[in-house]
Amino acid sequence: MSIENLRAELLAAGDEKKAQELSRFFKTGKGDYGEGDRFIGVTVPANRAITRRYLHLPTHQLAILLHSEIHELRLSALIGMVEQYKSRHTSDEQRQEIVDIYIAHTRYINNWDLVDLSVYNIIGAHLLHRDRALLYRWAESSLLWEQRMAIVATMWFIRHGEYDDTIRLAERLCHHPHDLMQKAVGWLLREVGKRDMKPLTDFLDKHYTTLPRTLLRYAIEKFPAELRKHYMAR
Repeated sequence: MSIENLRAELLAAGDEKKAQELSRFFKTGKGDYGEGDRFIGVTVPANRAITRRYLHLPTHQLAILLHSEIHELRLSALIGMVEQYKSRHTSDEQRQEIVDIYIAHTRYINNWDLVDLSVYNIIGAHLLHRDRALLYRWAESSLLWEQRMAIVATMWFIRHGEYDDTIRLAERLCHHPHDLMQKAVGWLLREVGKRDMKPLTDFLDKHYTTLPRTLLRYAIEKFPAELRKHYMAR
């Protein structure tokens, strides 16, 4: 039950038709955000089922898969790291190792699904009671995926009733030109609003006339119709 066995099981579970669908869905064409990413067609439920049999592997072994050109192998590494971090059997020292490995490998966590599955469950959880300067450094990164990590990591804080970092990071990132960032910022603002409308409406009242339409639509998706109409009017 080695890392080689895990890799072999994942490769054997691939499906060419599904691989083609995933390649289109995750925009792997020339000039697209996922350019050059390679899919083999393993579904996420199948990936989870396979990976969970290998959670005994040390995190540094799982991290070997992060270097793979195959998307599902990188996804498997992150599924394993999330499960290890969450486990009640994991020590504080082991959790710190997982965090350190994650931070050292961000250039391989290079699509929105990889970010969204992992960053708040590892980095967000780890920073709940720690300094959060890392997120503000990521927000200023030249890497799109680190910028997305910065805002998505705050999901963990939102779930624990803390909204300030989401709002501050949204203010830094709300005029980002890429729609994947606009969607992420809008999504996290919407999550704030589900729990407390005031921080969201305070943010919107300050910024809504200049916000990208995609971001705004995501942020106000759950609002009553009249309130949505108010904020969508320039």
